[in-house]
Amino acid sequence: MRLRSLLFVPGDRADRFAKAAGSGADALILDLEDAVAASAKDTARTAVRDWLAEEASLPRIVRINPVDGPLALADLDALAGTRPDAIMVPKAEGQATITALDPLLAARGLAEVPLLPIATETPAAIFQLGSYAAVAHRLLGITWGAEDLPAAIGATTSREADGRYTAPYELARSLTLFGALAAGVAAIDTVYPAIRDEAGLAAYAARAARDGFTAMMALHPAQVAAINAAFTPSAEAVERAQVIVDAFAANPEAGVLQVDGRMVDAPHLKQARRVLARR
Repeated sequence: MRLRSLLFVPGDRADRFAKAAGSGADALILDLEDAVAASAKDTARTAVRDWLAEEASLPRIVRINPVDGPLALADLDALAGTRPDAIMVPKAEGQATITALDPLLAARGLAEVPLLPIATETPAAIFQLGSYAAVAHRLLGITWGAEDLPAAIGATTSREADGRYTAPYELARSLTLFGALAAGVAAIDTVYPAIRDEAGLAAYAARAARDGFTAMMALHPAQVAAINAAFTPSAEAVERAQVIVDAFAANPEAGVLQVDGRMVDAPHLKQARRVLARR
């Protein structure tokens, strides 16, 4: 499953599903949690279940409500007998949350559905980011959020006046990246909430790709193109990566080579292979 952009769609807005599917996003996140009012939860469950019964041109991920809350079981009951491409798990707190969720999924015929935890939404979650490696076989990736954690700890915001994250949330972002890569799964960056700030989005997505994230979530179809562009290697980057891979293939015993006047070694080869895998 190639993922660069994952677009949120409120689960109770069935009228938006087809348009979202045509946005160019690599996957949709059908939201049963924060984007849906309490009074519309049942409507959302029915709409999502009905759409999952239809064919779709892209993966569909369902965000359920928190596993330890009162709404998740109804969400899972609605998904029984369907085949979402993944389930997004909010308020996840590491391996323990995944382990607790698995029997609930198995009881509803969903045991093989991959999971995508949002891994930083509670204070306890921060200390569990290294534990996902033990359940990596169950994961589509790991992502994070910058909105719930401030509320959980009593912070007034997660961002400086210029939009940069404050120190606690830079830490949460970094630990998500390291936790995902330690588990060997996709590191997916959080949303950029300023929908009309095209330049800011492009800069944020480019930074995420630079730092090692391989995908990003989107709140609006208008954000998809910029996100896809940021996480698609340029033709020049692909060409450079291929030259490095070819050079080592031609010299399999070499530890260090000179390519285009620069010394390259095993880390450069590893990075080149990652670039080619993301074409």
